[in-house]
Amino acid sequence: MPVKIRLARHGRKRYAYYHIVVADSRAPRDGRYIERIGSYNPNTNPATINLDVDKALTWLSNGAQPTDTARAILSYKGVLMKKHLLEGVKKGAFDEAEADRRFEKWSEEKESKVQAKKDRLAGEKAKTSQERLAEEAKVNAERAAKIAKKNSEMAAEAATASAEEAADEAADESAAEEPQAE
Repeated sequence: MPVKIRLARHGRKRYAYYHIVVADSRAPRDGRYIERIGSYNPNTNPATINLDVDKALTWLSNGAQPTDTARAILSYKGVLMKKHLLEGVKKGAFDEAEADRRFEKWSEEKESKVQAKKDRLAGEKAKTSQERLAEEAKVNAERAAKIAKKNSEMAAEAATASAEEAADEAADESAAEEPQAE
C-alpha cells in the first residue's frame, strides 16, 4: 500500500484550512486517512502550522512519501532536517548528541526568523494605523476650518442684515415721526 503524507482540505469556501494526514495514495483527498499528524492554516500571516514532528518522522522513516506542499511544510518545521541528521548518525558521521545539538541550533534560528517576521508585520500594522490617524486628523482639521469660516461668514451676514434692519427701522420711525409733527 503506497502511503502519502498530504493535506486534507477543510473549512468554508475561500477560507480553507488543512489537516496534515497520512493516507493511502488511492484514497480521495478528503476521504479516509490512516493518521492525522497536524494542521495547516494558510489564512494567518505567517501561516499557522501545528505538526507532531515525531509522528511525521516515524512515517517518513517507514517510507511515506510527502506531496510537494506537505514536503514544504515538513521542511519548514524541520522534520526533513531531523531525518537527514538521523541518517548521518546511522552512517556514523557524528553521534546523536551532535545531531540533537545541530537540530536545536537550526530550530532556534528558524524560530528567531519567524518571530522577526511577526514583529515586522506588527510594526508595519502599527505604522499604517498611525499614518491613517494622522491623515484623518488632518482632514478633520480642514473640515473644522471650513465650518468655522462658513460660520463666521454667516455671522457677518447676519450682523450686516441686523444692522440694515436696525437702520431701516430707525428710518421708518423717523419718517413716521415727521408727519405727526406737522
